[in-house]
Amino acid sequence: MKLEANTIFITGGSSGIGRALAEALHQRGNKVIIAGRRQTLLAEIAQANPGIDAVQLDINDAQQIKDVAAEVIRRHPSLNVIINNAGIMPFDNAGSGDYNDEQAVGLLQTNLLGPVRVSAAFVEHLKRQPEAYIINNSSVLAYLPLATTALYSATKAAIHSYSLSQRFMLRDTSVKVLEIAPPWVDTDLIHKSGDERAMPLGEFIEETLIKLETATTEVLVDRVLPLRANQGANEHGLIEQFNLSLLENPIPVA
Repeated sequence: MKLEANTIFITGGSSGIGRALAEALHQRGNKVIIAGRRQTLLAEIAQANPGIDAVQLDINDAQQIKDVAAEVIRRHPSLNVIINNAGIMPFDNAGSGDYNDEQAVGLLQTNLLGPVRVSAAFVEHLKRQPEAYIINNSSVLAYLPLATTALYSATKAAIHSYSLSQRFMLRDTSVKVLEIAPPWVDTDLIHKSGDERAMPLGEFIEETLIKLETATTEVLVDRVLPLRANQGANEHGLIEQFNLSLLENPIPVA
């Protein structure tokens, strides 16, 4: 993916990885539109980075996603990149009866249905662009779940799986699907702490942009690679072969 002269829409662009990516891509000469819930923070970022556009968006509101997408496309008809970055990471206990249903539903809405809805709202427009990308932000926990964030890890595994299917279904279009799977990055997703086990945000962004230039499926910083190998890097070919075989011999539908 070329890293300049794109028009890029980023959800969760008001903090953490989303904001850092937005500012880095803006500095490289891209038109960047950030989306988030906190209007005051969005305005501060736009003021600090002249040229960045900002739109308020509740990623849990399906109708608002459609409305915002239509408005962004109207204002920025050259839009060719969507980065599904918005996410939350509450802790839970999969071995306990102390289950918070409201928290669980909110997590699924934000981390899983959010990217699905955003992709659906923009994909037909993206298909009309000569070169376009949907970039989904999953996590290393998609491959190696953290037991104390069991449902979060499961949503990221789901985004990884969805990206595989999405990539296959868009294979004959101008839209490429990339997946960024960050390690533990020192942001406020959990609690920004300076823990030496966490990758510094600036270092993560710098390496991610380098990898993004040549990526065709996944964008993985080096420290993720050993954990990614735990899952098996040959799954892309297997997914392609499996799905093509079913196109040739469809499953009967009652």
